[in-house]
Amino acid sequence: METFDVIIVGAGPNGLLCGAYLAKAGLKVLLLEKRHEIGGGLITEEVTVPNFLHDTHAIYMAMIDYAPAIKDLQLADNIKWISPEPVMSMHFSDGRVLSIYPDYERTSKSLAQFSAKDAKAYLEIGPRFAELMDKFLAPATYKPPIPTFETVIKMESHEIGREITEYSGRTPKDIVFSLFESEQARALFLYAACMWGLDPEIEGVSYLVPLLINRASQYRLTIGGAHRLAHWMYKAIYKAGGRAWTSQRIKRIIMEDGKATGVELIDGEILKSKIVVSSVDPYQTFFKYVGEQHLEPDFVTRLNDYEWESSSHFVYHMALNEAPQFKHSEKYPDLYKTFIHVVGFDTAQELLDHWKNVKEGELHQTGFNCCFPSIHDPVVAPKGKHTGLMSQHAPYGIKGGDADSWYREREIHGERCVNVLEKFVPNIRNIMLRHYITTPLDIENKLWDMGKGSIKQGAYLPLQMGYLRPNEYCSQYATPVPGLYMCGASVYPGGLVTLGAGYNAAGRIVEDLGITPWWPKPQIVANAEELGLL
Repeated sequence: METFDVIIVGAGPNGLLCGAYLAKAGLKVLLLEKRHEIGGGLITEEVTVPNFLHDTHAIYMAMIDYAPAIKDLQLADNIKWISPEPVMSMHFSDGRVLSIYPDYERTSKSLAQFSAKDAKAYLEIGPRFAELMDKFLAPATYKPPIPTFETVIKMESHEIGREITEYSGRTPKDIVFSLFESEQARALFLYAACMWGLDPEIEGVSYLVPLLINRASQYRLTIGGAHRLAHWMYKAIYKAGGRAWTSQRIKRIIMEDGKATGVELIDGEILKSKIVVSSVDPYQTFFKYVGEQHLEPDFVTRLNDYEWESSSHFVYHMALNEAPQFKHSEKYPDLYKTFIHVVGFDTAQELLDHWKNVKEGELHQTGFNCCFPSIHDPVVAPKGKHTGLMSQHAPYGIKGGDADSWYREREIHGERCVNVLEKFVPNIRNIMLRHYITTPLDIENKLWDMGKGSIKQGAYLPLQMGYLRPNEYCSQYATPVPGLYMCGASVYPGGLVTLGAGYNAAGRIVEDLGITPWWPKPQIVANAEELGLL
């Protein structure tokens, strides 16, 4: 029977990151992964034609420019990220295009096509949201949350805190509509604010709106595919003496005298450890692996309150024989360089109607975002060939049926999406070699911790964010089960490959073990603490 200091369940981005920090702290670390490959949502696969590499889950990296792990683990020595410009462009049926650039002036110029007022407003909004990011939103991602009452006191002590609190009390729709007057600006910025699952008409988590609008000018693409990030995080683990075992199925977390002391695999093998860390969702962690008999009734009640997301993603991957041709590229020469294209919406109301339909389980020929990674990264396709994808919000269960209906609807709905894209990329059908579809059901089947296709391991709702994610018992990464910790997207700060949860969990674990962290406090965190915001 082999013994470890730390066993981590799940080798997704947060499990890998937590393992890297703990292994470099001198602990004997083992990661156990159900799939045949590490990485979780950091998946790069040849799913269409050989030598065409597709990121079949995570692709738009949101926080690479802030994540402490990039420097701490020297990831940038081996991985290159680029931020194509424009970062995001919305195509309208009248032939006009609205684009977001890292440069405020260029974005303002694009907005001026639709509204002089919006163009002027963005010159204030863009820098202000960047300041909110630098001084609070990014630093708060890389420090454990504090109880809600304490948070309110800190936020009220500073103008930035008060501003963010004011945003939290509004809906994303209200915020965007108050900032912009033109339909086009409202549509694009509302999409940017809600593309990762924020409900546009729910209050309580809209402090994320400034973050997500800011990120719409900063998304990165990983050269060579998103899996490179997983690969090099594992390299850090391996170099420090840690290991990862793939194709492992866990039967249970071993409980002895009320404490987690290891895991048992389905083949009966026992692996003992001082602590166990779970990067999977609360339902699997506690109900499947620990067992309700080892949990207090109040805790069980709170676990049962946890909600998956009300929508997921339908993604259509394409191998292309040649480059896409954009219909309005003569008027907009930067269009070919755009990272993320948004098509199929002319107004914010059309966008709101689409999201409403998704919540009700309806499928329609509506809009989505699309991307052609090989335009920016020639590594992912043979010379002269290209890759592409369309990603659309979609229901887990289709009205009139259940999630299994996707087996029947996947190709039908894929054809609807191609019909929309063809209006803006007229040659798309002629250049398509093969396609591969991922439905919400496929996401759940491939990544068990993403129940109902929940790409963030759970919805972003007021009662399961911040100190309440996934609940007040677990948001500090330690759990009510002695010896058991959590480090996945279901705990603060959430999903989207922020590299926050695994980082924060590692800090809590070394603190509890009495180990001095080998890594420095991020300067952005120190600055926010000095301001009294953290």
